[in-house]
Amino acid sequence: MKKILTTVIVICLLAAGCLTIFAACGNSGDANHTIYFYSSQGDSLVSETDDAIEAFEAKYPGWTVKHTQPGGYDDVLNQVRSDLTAGLQPDLAYCYSDHVAQYLESGTVVDMNKYLTSTQSYTVETEEGAKTIEHIGFEQSEVDQFIEGYLNEGYASNYTYDAAVTGLTDQSLITLPFVKSTELLYYNPEALAELKVEVPTTWDELWAICTKAKAKWPTCTPLGYDSEANWFITMAEQRGFDYTSADATQHYLFNNDGAKAWLSEIATYFSDDYNYITTQQIYGSYTSGLFIKGPADGGLVFCIGSSGGASNQAGTDFTTEVAPIPGTPVDAQGKPVENEEAANYHHTDYSCISQGPSLVMLTGGNGVADPTEKEIMTFQFVKELLSVKFQSQFARASGYNPMREDVYEDETYKTFLDGKDVKTGDKLTGAKLVVSKAAKTAKELTERFFTSPAFVGSSVARNQMTSVVQYVLLGQKDPARALSDAYKACGGK
Repeated sequence: MKKILTTVIVICLLAAGCLTIFAACGNSGDANHTIYFYSSQGDSLVSETDDAIEAFEAKYPGWTVKHTQPGGYDDVLNQVRSDLTAGLQPDLAYCYSDHVAQYLESGTVVDMNKYLTSTQSYTVETEEGAKTIEHIGFEQSEVDQFIEGYLNEGYASNYTYDAAVTGLTDQSLITLPFVKSTELLYYNPEALAELKVEVPTTWDELWAICTKAKAKWPTCTPLGYDSEANWFITMAEQRGFDYTSADATQHYLFNNDGAKAWLSEIATYFSDDYNYITTQQIYGSYTSGLFIKGPADGGLVFCIGSSGGASNQAGTDFTTEVAPIPGTPVDAQGKPVENEEAANYHHTDYSCISQGPSLVMLTGGNGVADPTEKEIMTFQFVKELLSVKFQSQFARASGYNPMREDVYEDETYKTFLDGKDVKTGDKLTGAKLVVSKAAKTAKELTERFFTSPAFVGSSVARNQMTSVVQYVLLGQKDPARALSDAYKACGGK
């Protein structure tokens, strides 16, 4: 009865427009000396981040970090948007670029370029008295270690924004990478050995293996793909058909013949005549749950999923191996060709998507008396999160790629990549071994990474691609209708 009453009260508060009062309860305390940080971390990673928080608070007694997990990435987005309307925005938050695109119009997104390599000192009051921060920013030698492709994702030049409202320029740095992931091909090596085939490097090779797998294990579904949207976006990059554009006059470009052709192809492989494919939405969960069963028990041979989810890919009766996702042979114009032996073959496009959380700073939340001091102290916490020590620790726990090159020279991280326990030196097994293999594979793929343009509405396009692939595979819409409906749902005509 108490739970019901509480729910009714909350609903009434929201209906009465009391969101500000309700949200303020979440950001209570001394806002002037509390850094509010939102993330989508699970419990195991929260415990890792507690170490960075403790290190920061030990340096600056009296300053605290309140770490809140509203839910997944979209839940963080929705919480930040809600808080922005009430002036209760956090100081720091996990983000994807399409999320930040929705924060820009608030004028609260901090250009971190002014702090990145600042050599200015700053004196801050702590419970133990005044403490001088010798350098607000990173040493240039540290910034030189930031992986360039990750860092470049954060510049305002990748966004559509109003300079008059935001105060930004194309050189503004509006996000910093935290950790990154990409998609990988997890495979069952014992199954490939039974089929007497090599690991596929192109999609045609993968489909050929799927044919052999179905002949040997009729109840298996050879391929599981954990993200329909990622599959569409990645194939747009590999096969050279358009997805979205930063051009404000024409953001949505995915309703095209190249997309229709690819959708028709995978619909064939999904059909009852083939039954080669399942996806997260169709299966109803991450397809790693099928992968670990093995093909003889109706599972998968291959699973394409995030490097950040590698721990879920550990087989129970086989040792999971990891490889890059397949590529697409293309001609000189970047259009797909039949295979590498085709007369017009030019190269194979192995593009793979760059994902994983970045960090965005927001200013002026919770009626703070000195926004500049709050920004400077928030940036000191960012420096803690991006230190070699913590990046190594968090990457080992999560399976994500660290954001700086010198982490790969850290002895503990090198031990981890070698597949050994950092404390005992013993060989890793099970899920920990798969995480190590995934991290080592992803490390070699940074030159293949790509990102999509970020703008208000880019997250809508991504969500629509999930639906497009699902509708087409299930036969609920043909490719032309699915893409046309998605275009309309994004605001197109």
